Amino acid sequence: MRTISAAEVEAALEFAPLIERLRKMFRSGCDVPVRHHHTIPTFDQHAATLLVMPAWQVGRYIGIKLVTVFPDNGTRSLPSIMGAYLLLSGKTGAPLALIDGPALTVKRTAAASALAASYLARNDASRLLMVGTGALAPHLILAHATVRPIREVLIWGRDAAKADRLARVLNRRGLKVASTADLEGAVRGADIVSCATLSREPLIRGEWLAEGVHVDLVGGFTPEMREADDDAITRARIFVDTRDGALSEAGDLTQPLAAGLITAEDVAGDLFDLTRGDRAGRRFYNQITLFKSVGTALEDLAAAQYAVEVT
Repeated sequence: MRTISAAEVEAALEFAPLIERLRKMFRSGCDVPVRHHHTIPTFDQHAATLLVMPAWQVGRYIGIKLVTVFPDNGTRSLPSIMGAYLLLSGKTGAPLALIDGPALTVKRTAAASALAASYLARNDASRLLMVGTGALAPHLILAHATVRPIREVLIWGRDAAKADRLARVLNRRGLKVASTADLEGAVRGADIVSCATLSREPLIRGEWLAEGVHVDLVGGFTPEMREADDDAITRARIFVDTRDGALSEAGDLTQPLAAGLITAEDVAGDLFDLTRGDRAGRRFYNQITLFKSVGTALEDLAAAQYAVEVT
């Protein structure tokens, strides 16, 4: 069994081909049971989460990801999300590779958001706001810049110093990156707003959204978590990565659903619909679009196969 490190995943999984791998996997599909989602008590302020995410293609590959989410790890200068991915032969069940889980997760998560943006963001979208400064933030910026002509990026975070450090690292020729303390102003001026936080209170206000903006909500993965308020949800044409996952796990949707502000029919489609051409994405230039992802083991399986092939 091979071991593929975080550095190897980072070097191997380039966004352009990875996005295409996800597009093909969503078109063809695979078997993806509902992931196991367990709350683990801790001695910190917040409970932890254990996720067990299996997927397989008959006769080809079986994959399973084990992920832990410890929200208070930031106080220890540790990542909130850790884990590992095991890829098995679909013919014999033999272990093929053990892959660094966090590196695989950030890559495939960012690629999924970029895949959605390739259908939902305006073709001329050039200004990106990144809300959040965690491990996903730099990958989301680079992934979105792969599918749209992003030239200007603002980064907002609760820790202004972290936002400033990240901006300095990413700033380069052709991609002007800066930090900002003005969240409202940055949202109002953005073509794409990407959020990757563990917030339990809405950060993005619907009244701030300009016509034609695309909102990418990545961070919230439980019914208690929110990144956008009800007004943002009701103003937008909504898409998700998978209906079953997002409509049961994403607080950005489950809360307005429970309040009767939207119905399940207000979700226009998922990545299966978009990649297969069953539903149109952006329908007109000034439309506000919103993509909510909670993650699916299909994405992990596609990324793991690609990682094994190219390393």
